Amino acid sequence: MTYIILSAGKGVKLQPLTLNHPKSLYKLDDKTTILQRLVRMIRKYDAEAEIVVVVGYMYKQIQKELEDDNVKFVHNPFYSTTSSMGSLWFAKDYLQRENVAIINGDIVASDKLMQDVVCQYTDYPYVLLDSTHRDANKYNVQVQGDLVCVMSKNLTEYAGNYASITKLDAVSSRFLLEQLNQMVNDEMYNLFFEDALVQMIFQKNFELYYKDIKDYEWTEVDCVDDFLKARQIQLESEK
Repeated sequence: MTYIILSAGKGVKLQPLTLNHPKSLYKLDDKTTILQRLVRMIRKYDAEAEIVVVVGYMYKQIQKELEDDNVKFVHNPFYSTTSSMGSLWFAKDYLQRENVAIINGDIVASDKLMQDVVCQYTDYPYVLLDSTHRDANKYNVQVQGDLVCVMSKNLTEYAGNYASITKLDAVSSRFLLEQLNQMVNDEMYNLFFEDALVQMIFQKNFELYYKDIKDYEWTEVDCVDDFLKARQIQLESEK
């Protein structure tokens, strides 16, 4: 399976901690950074994984950190003016694979979540949400039945926080590539790539499913509290 890890951003929410250091390279313990853990967890549960890391901000630090981890790098030179839409577009060649997982580079997930969900093949497109996470400031997901209705940071009602992991089969990954190309050509590269999924739902009757990961431990490191939780997840995995 192919894993596209988006790690080009400046980590603005964690400034000044990220002014001279990418947040994905913050250490969870003496030996492991956030990004190293994600890459090595993928390798642990998918030995044949193709791992692609999209870099931008302080990219040389990230490349050096992962130089022994058998990953491919894609550089987004416009990281300061694009969002994840632009970053994923630079990795567009890898969307032409049979199975693709798109993951934010600041995700720290438990071993069980990686093994049971993230590193499993899929034959349909879905996003991960957590119905126990209820933060209105996050990117949230509203659903109807088995399908996603909308994903946005501007929802008053929602089923849960989006866990920043999307799983695609061969058909849906190419469908997303087509939508990305269209939106980038229309100069919408400063949006989240998930906004392309939403456009596909609204304009093209795209069926996007979801999986509730309420029973798993995970966090996206956007603040100091998230970082402390990430360290706890790492500590639990070492027991």
